[in-house]
Amino acid sequence: MKEPIRVAAGQGFWGDLPDAPVHQVEDGPIDYLMLDYLAEVTMSIMQKQKARDPNAGYAKDFVPLIRRILPTCVERNIRITANAGGVNVKGCADAVRDVARDLGFAGKVKIGIVTGDDIMSRLDEFLAKGIELKNMDTGAPLASVRDRIQSANVYLGAWPMVEALKQNAQIVITGRATDTGLTLAPLIYEFGWSATAWDKLAAGTIAGHIIECGAQASGGNCQYDWQNIPDMANVGFPIAEASADGTFVITKHQGSGGRVNLPSVKEQLVYEMGDPHEYITPDCVADFTTIQLEDAGENRVRVFGVKGQPATDSFKVSISYSAGFKAVGTLVYAWPDAVAKAQKADSILRERLDRLGLKFDQILTEFVGANATHGSLAGPQLLDAPEVQLRVGVRSSDRSSVERFTKEIAPLILTGPPAVTGFAGGRPKVEEIVAYWPALIPKELITPVVEVLET
Repeated sequence: MKEPIRVAAGQGFWGDLPDAPVHQVEDGPIDYLMLDYLAEVTMSIMQKQKARDPNAGYAKDFVPLIRRILPTCVERNIRITANAGGVNVKGCADAVRDVARDLGFAGKVKIGIVTGDDIMSRLDEFLAKGIELKNMDTGAPLASVRDRIQSANVYLGAWPMVEALKQNAQIVITGRATDTGLTLAPLIYEFGWSATAWDKLAAGTIAGHIIECGAQASGGNCQYDWQNIPDMANVGFPIAEASADGTFVITKHQGSGGRVNLPSVKEQLVYEMGDPHEYITPDCVADFTTIQLEDAGENRVRVFGVKGQPATDSFKVSISYSAGFKAVGTLVYAWPDAVAKAQKADSILRERLDRLGLKFDQILTEFVGANATHGSLAGPQLLDAPEVQLRVGVRSSDRSSVERFTKEIAPLILTGPPAVTGFAGGRPKVEEIVAYWPALIPKELITPVVEVLET
């Protein structure tokens, strides 16, 4: 058994730094490259793409990336876990297999795929059985939005990926798997952790949580001493150096920019955390209050003492549905009295919208440069800002009302307060609102499927 195992983060979201995974593979020793592409809204985007083109529905950026890094990964025996499959895992795997063959790796690289997370076609079956899939926030039954659902995916955990690794897959592609599972799976596989080793599973989960957002754990988006974080243009993405006992060190490649220290790791730990005693995943329940951190040298933070609890009997389901339409328009007003001018323009706009009898569920105004970030907490000194952006957004189930709103912004330039600038790009665009519906489903109803494809 090799120890430690180095799992490197290469993507924190679909659209992250394109060269980050390349540097992770080429700039130092790693054993696994973890690539996290999926957010909740991403699934609905991919579902729409697949509806237009049956060959789409996955993270297309993943395929050219594999073309760049696969030769080095094969040479150095680096294995890849990625949730790039979206709602078309097989299509993604086929595209990767074509790349592998083009590069001369036919018969040399196995591609594991994990499916079973997409339950869009089974929703009516579940509802008929009395599985209400109630909204975890509101308690409302899914039937109330059934006709507007765009995607429905279960958050699968690490174990299906472990099975693919056991079948010698060098690249494992999943659909909606948990971010943490992409890191936990290699550790379970390498160290032979059992399904009830709750402390170790929790430790691996926390390792995955720390590196899942890419450079956010190595200096990016970091509040502490942000002015002095070195060479952020060359920021190094984090690496988890894990040991069989469940302890691990967060680090990055030598010579890369950014910084791994106690503050950077602590900031990432509290990201998306609810009850710190119960961080629930499909694989275990991690207790964040037990985490111990210590400085282990330059750009090295040791994590230990993690405790876990048994996994729950449910999977979380990420459902997206159509929730009307929105549009956002902006104008910039210059000094003097920039804020007052923007406030007057907002008043004029609202009066005109009201006179037109348009139907809006919400109208939201922000004065960017004065109150958009901190709202009512903004100090009076900002009221004398040299310039301010008026940003008005509307949402409605009535598309025609939103469309008419988009025609009312530009006229303010000549029919409102003076000193307008910053209007470009034409009328605001009407966009469909995609809302999020979190729910739970009994694990017994979901069967992950693991396949391994030969190249």
